[in-house]
Amino acid sequence: MFFTRKAFPVQFNEHLPLNTLIENIVFTVFDTETTGFQVASTDRLIEVAAVTVKGCQVQSSDTFRLYVNPERQISQEITELTTITNEQVAGAPFALEAIEQFFDFVQRNETSCLVGHYVAFDVLVLKNELKRSKFHLKKLQHIDTLDLIGFLAPSFDMRDLEKYAQAFGTRIYPRHQALGDALTTAYLFVELLGHLKDRGYSTWGDLLQVTNSPARHLSF
Repeated sequence: MFFTRKAFPVQFNEHLPLNTLIENIVFTVFDTETTGFQVASTDRLIEVAAVTVKGCQVQSSDTFRLYVNPERQISQEITELTTITNEQVAGAPFALEAIEQFFDFVQRNETSCLVGHYVAFDVLVLKNELKRSKFHLKKLQHIDTLDLIGFLAPSFDMRDLEKYAQAFGTRIYPRHQALGDALTTAYLFVELLGHLKDRGYSTWGDLLQVTNSPARHLSF
């Protein structure tokens, strides 16, 4: 039997003229933590967090963070990595409610674009959690800081967020915690935007061009 998944109700401020200056765009930088890497099958979301970037500045007072009940045990290995315990998530909302709250934060800030470091994984997490609740996401614009680094510094091939933050001299927050990684990514992203502007790339169209990737949209 064929089951049709409903479109998840989320609206972005995404219809921007290509000549819109980057500093006039609102970005939401986000990160997730999970019970493991098999998010299409057995592993689940345990934390989601985000921070707003507006006017090419990190709005550190405008953040979102939520633990998520994964409906399964968190291994000791993941607890040691993330500091998230089974007790902390026991009374937390389930994935669908957590994702709804996340997108409420995104829409409340009139976000035009999501940003993440190796964002494809975080996208996959959202996709599969929504799929379990019979939802799918329409196309939502997103940018990976790895694509931006690949354009600005193609010789860099470290992938590790902390090493990139060190290389570009930006702030580093606690690792493998969704809010810490979101904040670290946000400050790295702002620094990268500065380098982009120094090279003469200043508009939304420029940003889309230099980060062009087949996986740039959340299209499920």
